[in-house]
Amino acid sequence: MTDQARPPRTAVVIPAAGRGVRLGPGAPKALRALNGTPMLVHAVRAMAASRAVSLVVVVAPHDGVAEVKNLLDAHALPDRTDYVVVPGGDTRQESVHLGLKAVPDDIAIVLVHDAARPLVPVDIVDGVIEAVRDGAVAVVPALPVADTVKEVEPAEQPGAPEQVVATPVRARLRAVQTPQGFDRETLVNAHATVALTGEGATDDAGMVEKLGAPVVVVPGHEEAFKVTRPLDLVLAEAVLARRRANDGF
Repeated sequence: MTDQARPPRTAVVIPAAGRGVRLGPGAPKALRALNGTPMLVHAVRAMAASRAVSLVVVVAPHDGVAEVKNLLDAHALPDRTDYVVVPGGDTRQESVHLGLKAVPDDIAIVLVHDAARPLVPVDIVDGVIEAVRDGAVAVVPALPVADTVKEVEPAEQPGAPEQVVATPVRARLRAVQTPQGFDRETLVNAHATVALTGEGATDDAGMVEKLGAPVVVVPGHEEAFKVTRPLDLVLAEAVLARRRANDGF
C-alpha cells in the first residue's frame, strides 16, 4: 500500500485528571473499579479495540502520572496500539490541550474520549473515525432525547423553584456522547482560539462550533453512557455481566 492509499492515522486523547466528586468519596473516578478493573482501563481498551487507533494519550492527575502508567502497564492492550501518559491541567479543557501536545505530527485524526464512558462499543469508535475520514472536521456520536426538556431561569438558591422560559422541540435535540472525532488541525486551532479569547465550552465540539466550523452528529449507543453517579456504576456492572454472558467479554 502506498502512502497516498494508506488511511490517516488516528490518536485518542482521554482526559482522566478529574476527581469525580458526584460519584462519592474514594479514588479518582477514572480509577474506580468495574468488574475488578479500573474504569480507565476499560475506556482505553474500548478505544484500542478499533484497528484504526494507533495511539492513546491518557491525561492523568499531576500527582498520578506514575500510578496511571503502572496501571496501564499491568493490563494488556493490543500490540498495534501505543499509549503515553502525560500530566493534566486544572480543567478538562486544559487537560485536552496538554494531551494534544503529546500527539505526533503524523496523526491526522484525533478523538477525545471521556474516561468515564468505559463501555463504548467499537462500532461507535469506528463510525466516528469513518465520518472524519469522509471529510467532516468535527463529529459527535449522539442519541435522541427521550425526555421533554425545559429551559429555565436558574434559581439563586439550590432547590428553589425555577421559572420555565422555553420548551425546545424534542425532535431537534440530541444527547451527545464521546468519543468525539476531529480533523487534527481543526481541533488544535479550536483550542488555541478559545484559550486566547478566554471563552469556555462544555465539550470539544462546542469549541469547534465557536470557530464557525460545521459539527456533524452520527448515531451513538445506549452503552456509551457516562458513569457519574453511584447508580451508573451499578448499571455499568450490569452491562459487563450481560456482555460476559452473551459474548464471553
